[in-house]
Amino acid sequence: VAGAGGGFHDAAVETIPRAALDALQQERLRATVTNAWDRVPVHRARMEAAGVAPKDIRTVADVARLPFTQKTDLRDHYPFGLFARPVDALARLHASSGTTGKPTVVGYTQADLDTWATLMARSMFSAGARPGDVVHNAYGYGLFTGGLGAHYGAEKLGAVVVPMSGGATERQVALIVDFGARVLCATPSYALAIAEVAEAQGVDLRRQGRLKVGLFGAEPWSEAMRREIERRLGLRAVDIYGLSEIMGPGAACECSAQAGLHGWEDHFLFEVIDPATGRPLPEGE
Repeated sequence: VAGAGGGFHDAAVETIPRAALDALQQERLRATVTNAWDRVPVHRARMEAAGVAPKDIRTVADVARLPFTQKTDLRDHYPFGLFARPVDALARLHASSGTTGKPTVVGYTQADLDTWATLMARSMFSAGARPGDVVHNAYGYGLFTGGLGAHYGAEKLGAVVVPMSGGATERQVALIVDFGARVLCATPSYALAIAEVAEAQGVDLRRQGRLKVGLFGAEPWSEAMRREIERRLGLRAVDIYGLSEIMGPGAACECSAQAGLHGWEDHFLFEVIDPATGRPLPEGE
């Protein structure tokens, strides 16, 4: 929602007391499980085999009773076997590259897209982006979720989007300078590629550009890489996290303090799982 200061801030959720958040999580978990039971035969069969039904899911802790969904399940039931809505009720399809086999396909209703845009706007605001900022979006567009995820989030925020996508790096450098971009969205490796091309052209983006915030994700990167990006581009490099299987980018994001990801717990449950036992581990493990 738009705050009094013109920023994007959902105070009713972002500062919600833990007890109220727990209640919201329980309500949404029960609705999600019921939806899967009613509409996805694969999930219903697995729950029946595990001896659990929607009525048994009363608290967030009960999520441990549910069978896991593996990424391979999306390929095994390619393309639409895990969807909870018919294809004609959807607004968009995304998919992975499929370089390791059949692509992972995910579908979105219009309500899903609205939620995604809201969480991306929340993420971008927490990272330091503001309404009216020029956002240079160098994430790839198309079936990859990064480009359109950042695009619609920035628009929801009220920012000005430059839908550049990847490639044509010399032109990327020129437009970052000419359009006065304050925010850069890209993979961290491509951010360094932009820096390298700028330096080869004799362009000092720290002095000639207006970049202040970078939202980088979609691949692993290190603290050393973060500092190199910041040094060469003159911005604050912030980590953003997501995966197509549960939405896309924007499931979690660092704020400008760069002190770790904030997971948006009103929409997602975060657990640390022992890979040998499949059981949740306590905080700190």
